Amino acid sequence: MNNQPYSEKVIIITGASSGIGRELAHQLAGQGAWLSLAARDMERLEAVRAECEVLGGRSIVIQTDVTRQEQCKAMVQKTVDEFRRVDVLINNAGITMWGNFADLTDPKMLDAIMQTNYMGSVYCTHYSLPYLKQTRGQIVGISSLTGKTGVPTRSGYAASKHAMVGFFDSLRIEIAQSGVSVTMIYPGFVSSKMRYRALAADGTPLGRSLVREGDVMPVEECARLTIKAMAGRKREEVMTLRGKLGQWLKLIAPGLVDRIAQEAITKGR
Repeated sequence: MNNQPYSEKVIIITGASSGIGRELAHQLAGQGAWLSLAARDMERLEAVRAECEVLGGRSIVIQTDVTRQEQCKAMVQKTVDEFRRVDVLINNAGITMWGNFADLTDPKMLDAIMQTNYMGSVYCTHYSLPYLKQTRGQIVGISSLTGKTGVPTRSGYAASKHAMVGFFDSLRIEIAQSGVSVTMIYPGFVSSKMRYRALAADGTPLGRSLVREGDVMPVEECARLTIKAMAGRKREEVMTLRGKLGQWLKLIAPGLVDRIAQEAITKGR
């Protein structure tokens, strides 16, 4: 297998300013990819671009709020204007939460989660798809194990990831003859700063992590497994043994899966 399958491939990464998106950018830049880095924070995006240039990638940064349809359209167009094509779209931008549904001050806070995780992926995919068909390219969705099963304190997040999975599973069938592949990624807990920005029950950023960050998957491993799955054009990648076992247990002992999910949240790993 080519050790650098993404050399000079044009890759859009949303949520590229931190966490999984930033690490994906680093590893793909190391292969010589041409990157379109999208996120809201331009200062952090510029830092990622500089890091990618050092690693050997070519990159542009585009300030993008994926909840804004017109910004997603403009982001794709700017990518095409610069690189003339799109080979891969990685829908990575996301926001999470930490709080039981009954404790929410206002359930409307879940709108932001659904708009970012689900509709952001829909918007970016809609505007990228014509170009991806031209290159017989790839769509990648960074979901979560909560896209497979419900998890306490994550009701709105799980709903958004279930919606994302349903959308991409349906789209895969619709575009099967186009040559465009769809790969869904299901990480468990990953050591990133995402949980510091998680929405608490009152709708404000949590500002801290309730997970044992040292005991969960390093972001470097998550990105490596994601790129490996992309290169193989896999249908999906479930990243943890617990996640893989959970899929089978859910068929025969769904109550046990609920208890495992509760224990994972309680222990923070």
